Amino acid sequence: MEIKQAIITAAGKSQRTLPLQTLVDRDGAAKTALQILIEEIQSAGIDEICVVVAPGDEAAYRSAAGSQGGRLHFVEQPEPLGYGHAVACARDFAGARPFLLLVGDHLYVHAGAKRAAQQLVEIAAQEHCAVSAVQATHESKLPYYGAVGGRLVPNRPGLYEVLQVLEKPTPTEAEQKLIVPGLRAGHYLCFFGMHVLTAAVMGLLDEEIAAARGGPVHLTPALNRLAGRERVLACELRARRYDIGVKYGLLTAQLALALEGEDRDEVLTGLVELLARRELK
Repeated sequence: MEIKQAIITAAGKSQRTLPLQTLVDRDGAAKTALQILIEEIQSAGIDEICVVVAPGDEAAYRSAAGSQGGRLHFVEQPEPLGYGHAVACARDFAGARPFLLLVGDHLYVHAGAKRAAQQLVEIAAQEHCAVSAVQATHESKLPYYGAVGGRLVPNRPGLYEVLQVLEKPTPTEAEQKLIVPGLRAGHYLCFFGMHVLTAAVMGLLDEEIAAARGGPVHLTPALNRLAGRERVLACELRARRYDIGVKYGLLTAQLALALEGEDRDEVLTGLVELLARRELK
């Protein structure tokens, strides 16, 4: 399976301005979150990128993309009808091909030589199926994420066959339906904000939109149905996700990038000095 296109969703009310924020990346260069996401995608060998934006936001996003702005495709989500609806707005861009999907309010810090998107795309190509990146997450964070239940693929550490997908489950629901062998107690496989999906998901989303009758449409029900029709995997990557949309999320992401970068010692020294000042008060 060859993945040559990517979709970034950035039209949600609480999400619209986040990809426009400026951070300092791990190499010490000031970049917008959108530029960092574009580099993440390009590391996987993908140059055809579509950004789903709210009406009127295209110019700001082109500017935030810097030198890459002229190469991006844009699609508007006319109304804020949910993540699944936003993805479906890019159906013409995706066509009948598989695609990489990212959310605009997450950033990623990888361990090792390969970025998260490159790891995910390589796994999807090897396994010839849809693959969702997941991260073991404490049950206290379940209100923020979709989560999956499944079983380990034999002899493939960190790779799971998806059996069920739930949108923001309660701890009770997760304990009943999403237990995965090998995870610590109270931890579940929650979405990473990054998927490789087959074209079949667009048809399922169209059905979800029709059933919603103008209401919000989530991606997770379509993924749950997809797992019932074809092989869908979940994988733990050698990377961490950082949701820049939560309180202090942008700060946490900035610290994570800085601590993995060339100025790590300088950043650590500054943090130690800040902590020392607090102790002196």
